[in-house]
Amino acid sequence: MLDLILRNCTLADGRTGIDIGIEAGRIIAVTPHLAATADSIIDVEGQLVTAPFVDAHFHMDSTLSYGLPRVNESGTLLEGIALWGELKPLLTQEMLVERALAYCDWAVAKGLLAIRSHVDVCDPRLLAVEALLYVREKVKPYLDLQLVAFPQDGVLRAPGALANLIRALDMGVDVVGGIPHFERTMSEGAESVRILCELAAARGLRVDMHCDESDDPMSRHIETLALHAQRLGLQGRVTGSHLTSMHSMDNYYVSKLIPLIREAGVAAIANPLINITLQGRHDTYPKRRGMTRVPELMAAGVTVAFGHDCVMDPWYPLGSADMLEVAQMGLHVAQMTGQDAMRACFNAVTTAPATILGLEGYGIAVGCKADMVVLQARDCVEAIRLRATRLMVIRAGKVISLTPAATAMVDLPGRSSKVDWMVRR
Repeated sequence: MLDLILRNCTLADGRTGIDIGIEAGRIIAVTPHLAATADSIIDVEGQLVTAPFVDAHFHMDSTLSYGLPRVNESGTLLEGIALWGELKPLLTQEMLVERALAYCDWAVAKGLLAIRSHVDVCDPRLLAVEALLYVREKVKPYLDLQLVAFPQDGVLRAPGALANLIRALDMGVDVVGGIPHFERTMSEGAESVRILCELAAARGLRVDMHCDESDDPMSRHIETLALHAQRLGLQGRVTGSHLTSMHSMDNYYVSKLIPLIREAGVAAIANPLINITLQGRHDTYPKRRGMTRVPELMAAGVTVAFGHDCVMDPWYPLGSADMLEVAQMGLHVAQMTGQDAMRACFNAVTTAPATILGLEGYGIAVGCKADMVVLQARDCVEAIRLRATRLMVIRAGKVISLTPAATAMVDLPGRSSKVDWMVRR
């Protein structure tokens, strides 16, 4: 007697008619026509069942703070950073926790069950660190929250930032972060990369660095990050986030850079919604898109994920914790409209970020954790096209969120029908 069986599932790899057996919070069977009984049996009627969505790059300390203390009128990255600096002295742990928990509720409803959040360590009070450490424990039963010690104002540029970052790690923050392009000079940016990578290596931690979030083609800290990842034996544990300067670099230099990134085992995270919004602000026309070279990085064998980055904060006024919206924007910006390319965009919000975070037991396979999402779609491409309804979200073998299927009744002159959003094949 199993705890739960999902019958007649379609999987992301294209298999159909699959039954998934779950016991004690783990998947114990993935097979057609599972001959077993269970306390609960759910026929999903051919809908897509996938491992949960994963957001590899987010800022939970600033989320849902849009309009405080004012709106970012220019829409630029730098005004957003300045605005966040104005807001920090006004923050309390209570408001940080309240907004973060509200966002986590949104995330669960959207099937987003793992988030890597950067948390600013430049405030010597470390209020945000304390708040998100509390939230991490609070949401652990239903969401994996991984925290990055992030020196928003520059680890060398901001007085005391390095000491604060080390304190945050001592308090239990998981990952070493940085922002080399925001240091005073290119040389100080490179020095910050060295210091932070050596700190991570000494502590056995992962690195996730905001890197080259700029339209400047000469912002090349990703090269330095790859160098130190290889030098220190950090392959597979280092990520460069944003990398938007690669959009402006000449092709010859990129032809050298991408192999260096691959050889160093460095992953890349693009943030399509935010990159397309913040970059190119100084351009008239032609206007640069700004997102990094996603198809080229993927083709070279680099692990590439898409992050949401911001939701209703000083940098971005929109967002809803919907990683299918992120995948859809990434697909459009990168012009990834082939069938394999669109499936790669789905992977960029599921399996790729799970690899970057090092999530244990992730996937739809025997032995994996019984965390999954039932989507109102027949395949990954359709899920992106429709930003499919999350019919059911399951954590450790238990249903924790239900959403009614999307339907509409059409009553037009001479024609009445119930709209079926899916194209059945």
